[in-house]
Amino acid sequence: MTTVLRATDSAAFLGLVPALAGFTPHRSIVLLPFRGPRTEGAMRLDLPHEGTPLDDYADAAVGLLSRVPGTDAMAAVVYTDVEAEATRDGLVLPHVVALEELLGCAEDAGLRVIDALCVTPSGWSSYIEAIPALRSLDEICTPADVSSVADVSGDQASGVALPVVNLAEKERVGRALLDVAALLDPEGGVRLTGREHPQLIAALALLEDIPAFFESVLKTPGDLPSFETAALLWCLERPLLRDVALAQWATDLAGGIRALEAQTAYARSGEMVPDELGRVFLGEGPAPSTDRLRLALSVVRAAAARAPRASRPAPLTAAAWLSWALGRSTHAGIYLERVREIDPRYSLAALLEAMIGIALLPEWAFRRGSAG
Repeated sequence: MTTVLRATDSAAFLGLVPALAGFTPHRSIVLLPFRGPRTEGAMRLDLPHEGTPLDDYADAAVGLLSRVPGTDAMAAVVYTDVEAEATRDGLVLPHVVALEELLGCAEDAGLRVIDALCVTPSGWSSYIEAIPALRSLDEICTPADVSSVADVSGDQASGVALPVVNLAEKERVGRALLDVAALLDPEGGVRLTGREHPQLIAALALLEDIPAFFESVLKTPGDLPSFETAALLWCLERPLLRDVALAQWATDLAGGIRALEAQTAYARSGEMVPDELGRVFLGEGPAPSTDRLRLALSVVRAAAARAPRASRPAPLTAAAWLSWALGRSTHAGIYLERVREIDPRYSLAALLEAMIGIALLPEWAFRRGSAG
């Protein structure tokens, strides 16, 4: 159900932006696409770094806005740690040159500018006022109905930290992963001696039906037994099975079965993978269930937290793709940074970085429901 939030003036509008974004932005430009009097939500961009070509930055930002169907107007809010500067000619707001470029680009694209505001550590003001004046942050009031929507006290990086896991659990998962890897040959066969731990046997049995296993982990996200976590890590470390997992979590069990058949056929005979599977990975086609994506993200984050350091790139990269699929490209970037710290050459992480650089958000993110 869409939650309708109404703003009567700029101060009230600033009180709504965190609810529309889902967090309180920090060092960011937040763009809000409007269709008539309604906004489709919020898009956050990093503030342009020194030396960034502002025309390119503005073109890219307006291009994102224009991808939202029906957009005919926009608003922009800068959140910065830089203070406004008082001069003899009046108040100079931080990042004013970038905002002028952005607003000019929006107008060239036929978008009306509804508002352009700046929030600094000591006050807020408007870029479109002839004589800007710094107003108190106390004027920014969050409507009572916003507090019931979500907790927005954190910034754009909030929630990216992995769950805290004690050392004993990490050691159990590490030993279980070694046991699973030792028993499985490169072709997926099993070499049993009869002396294995019963939980290991149970985990190996799960791998007899990979799609069913990937579906089952969504039922207990963050609470898998050690050997099941190890089996999942073993799968995610293998590109064929990792791609099946992502495709299935973004579709359904039947989608996972199709993905496994297609990937297996490609591995055996070079038969091309159907376009529909490739489109899912690229963020195209029908929008996935956000509930499934969130459950899957909880699963891989928990697995990464429990994994030995050398085995973390696989679940962290899966977390990056799932975050991106949910429209959280900032979180995706943080997970990819962590992968680079462990293995700078991890291939899927490099591919994802390039893909996010080209498409900051998946295509389906621009078709989600609106907020008033």
